[in-house]
Amino acid sequence: MSTKIFDVVVIGGGQAGLAVGYYLRRAKLDFIILDSQDQNGGAWRHTWPSLHLFSPAAMSSLPGRLMPKAKNSEYPHRDEVLNYLSDYEQHYQLPIYRPYHVQSVRRDDENDCLRLTDGRYTWLAKTVVSATGTWSHPIIPSIEGQQHYLGAQCHSANYAGIDDYKNKRVLIVGGGNSGAQIYAELTEVANASWVTREPPLFLNDDVDGRVLFERATARINASSSDNPVGGIGDIVMVPPVKAARDRGVLNAIPMFERFIERGVIWADGNEEPIDAVIWCTGFKSQLDHLKPLNIIEADGKIQVEQGQAVKEPRLWLFGYGDWASPGSATLIGAGRSARENVPALLKFLVSDA
Repeated sequence: MSTKIFDVVVIGGGQAGLAVGYYLRRAKLDFIILDSQDQNGGAWRHTWPSLHLFSPAAMSSLPGRLMPKAKNSEYPHRDEVLNYLSDYEQHYQLPIYRPYHVQSVRRDDENDCLRLTDGRYTWLAKTVVSATGTWSHPIIPSIEGQQHYLGAQCHSANYAGIDDYKNKRVLIVGGGNSGAQIYAELTEVANASWVTREPPLFLNDDVDGRVLFERATARINASSSDNPVGGIGDIVMVPPVKAARDRGVLNAIPMFERFIERGVIWADGNEEPIDAVIWCTGFKSQLDHLKPLNIIEADGKIQVEQGQAVKEPRLWLFGYGDWASPGSATLIGAGRSARENVPALLKFLVSDA
């Protein structure tokens, strides 16, 4: 059992954890980053092979180190992002230890700190930064008859590319960027349909992720009297999606009514055999390790101010999306969130000393 008390223990070595680590290193704090993955890259290591960012490299960098310009496109490929994240943690010599899957965070009243464990080892910390993201908690909606459907199903979190779907009848469900990109590439090898509950919102060709982030931030912070159009979930016209549009196939159809064993029944009552369904229906925050603190609200979120948990001031949250900090689940937002909120963490450590 550990007796050392760190200034900060960061849970998660993905983009949010790296951005926080940069500022903790600059502040010369005694901290470590515990990552559950076998390798670096966080959730990016689990994205589909053809994925591209929808912001240019210069606009998608973490603090202190620019992402190199993409080689074959304005928008970096996921492998280029992985290389950048690996280089980032090595360049700044961030104290990342893996794989350690933190199972619980509890209050340690005797030592006036928080106690973390992975079931084997224990760490004590004056403050804890939770940056576990959302990738490991994909959302798949419950549809009537789903348990009887015999075709293949997977979430975009586990989509491995086009090979498993060639010449098959496939439904891609979800009206966001992942749905658009996966559908666009499958139209070239499969009989694919894009299924959404609401018509997808397409952005102008000159609007990229940087613009979306600024608009979302303005809306969340209510810092503008304007009504900015477009959120981070709206569809950016990256090259594969543009190509599908130019071929005249970038069309969505309304959601089916229910599953049957070999397919689906559409709203008009027609039955259709379907080989596979790919769910591009989002994620929820991975907060299971924080349940012992009893601060998770009924909506599955935690009340925060400047990233600090209101009901447990020694806990800070980064990288979970707009409720934690505007756009913080994106590369752009991870850096900005860390820059704006880590100073409050440093101030808390000083005042609590």
